Amino acid sequence: MPISRIAIGNASELSQPDAFKAALAEFISMLIFVFAGEGSGMAFNKLTDNGSTTPAGLVAASIAHAFGLFVAVSVGANISGGHVNPAVTFGAFIGGHISLLRSILYWIAQLLGSVVACLLLKFSTGGMETSAFSLSSGVGVWNAVVFEIVMTFGLVYTVYATAVDPKKGDIGIIAPIAIGFIVGANILAGGAFDGASMNPAVSFGPAVVSWTWANQWVYWLGPFVGAAIAAIVYEVFFINQNTHEQLPTTDY
Repeated sequence: MPISRIAIGNASELSQPDAFKAALAEFISMLIFVFAGEGSGMAFNKLTDNGSTTPAGLVAASIAHAFGLFVAVSVGANISGGHVNPAVTFGAFIGGHISLLRSILYWIAQLLGSVVACLLLKFSTGGMETSAFSLSSGVGVWNAVVFEIVMTFGLVYTVYATAVDPKKGDIGIIAPIAIGFIVGANILAGGAFDGASMNPAVSFGPAVVSWTWANQWVYWLGPFVGAAIAAIVYEVFFINQNTHEQLPTTDY
């Protein structure tokens, strides 16, 4: 069982140079991703004079997030594993591929990267609002939680299948683009309902900068639950527990 391999880690782990290099890589990757994703939404608002969201706007957001995440995962993969998402880090932790202490280091770096990206966007756009994630009319909080659980399950399952599974072989080469594609596809599916976060850090940055916290917990609970389910399902049913060797943190 993956739960049996969960590790807390020790303080000496955090003093190692590679731990801080990995955290810095997560910070930079998250900054790149959020700047592109959140920035695309701000650009749409600029072009439409804050008009209503249209199908074209949703497609633009999907493409920007897919491309941005593809790059962000790629540039961080060889240093930190390219998690670029606290939920992905949590899924790796549940599967025993990263310790709790290093996970916390990643989470701090990811959250800071998102906040800095939103601050840079606010400054560089002349004070435009970095809109926080919110629920659409008619969508309840538990509807949104289920949306986030299912979408994040798909994301973390994809991460496991293409980046974590020791039997992945050459499929690992396409991991960043596959991860970007599933996020883009999920935005097309869920963006009109709850914004399709799948990533607590992506929701956190705009909330901090705009100081808007309505239903913020939805974008933490859903992704973490979805990530945990995906990690457990993949570990139990598809990774051979008898021959499984713990992967280094640079491979999730």
